[in-house]
Amino acid sequence: MSALASSNQEGEPQGPAFSPLYRQIKALILRSLQGGEWKPGEAIPSEVELAARFKVSQGTVRKAIDELATENLLVRRQGKGTFVATHAEEDIQYRFLRLVSDAGRRPAPTQREWLDCRRLRSPAEIARGLGLGPGDPVIQARRLLRFDGRPVVLEDIWLPGTLFKGLTAERLAQYRGALYAFFEAEFGVRMIRAEEKVRAVAAGALEAPLLGVSEGMPLLSVERRALTYGDKPVELRRGLYDTSAHHYRNELS
Repeated sequence: MSALASSNQEGEPQGPAFSPLYRQIKALILRSLQGGEWKPGEAIPSEVELAARFKVSQGTVRKAIDELATENLLVRRQGKGTFVATHAEEDIQYRFLRLVSDAGRRPAPTQREWLDCRRLRSPAEIARGLGLGPGDPVIQARRLLRFDGRPVVLEDIWLPGTLFKGLTAERLAQYRGALYAFFEAEFGVRMIRAEEKVRAVAAGALEAPLLGVSEGMPLLSVERRALTYGDKPVELRRGLYDTSAHHYRNELS
């Protein structure tokens, strides 16, 4: 019996029904990624090995991997194989940060200042956004991002408390790389994709001094919900951007 038609011990099908064969293979590979069979940065089996495992053609496996690579879940490396994507890779460390200088450069933060980090019961709105129950534990953190010494982004970050046990302001301050790489390496939580809402707001009395702007100055508010495998929400983030020397750039296709 093929791997696609077989069932597990509970009688659940191993792949989605009524979908193209390569999509079924994609779902099975995703299941292995979600289950931790292959860790971020590790190589997955070759197309030949996966074709034998799933009893399908190598071309079907290749098409499934192509889609996963397009979605930034896998990375092909010429002559080396296919690897699980990781936020530690330099070219995708800040792929969710769409800030571009007016000179056209996509900068990385030169300084990260953590202003607060605390564990509390989730407010109702945060609980809904993270798919939690009212009052479930969450972590709220606030940080300031500086670019070339200038404060540009003020962020409030909300995380499910059960997924990020042991996260403290000290641990955050000690890590020098990209935040999502830290979440991936230390807590096994990988951000797969994100949804954002963007609007213009006025700088409030509390935010203005932190960003070095006048109260009432226009800021860009970017509200992001990051999701992991299975479209499970694992982070809410609200960033206030001073766009006097930067702009928010997105590519559409």
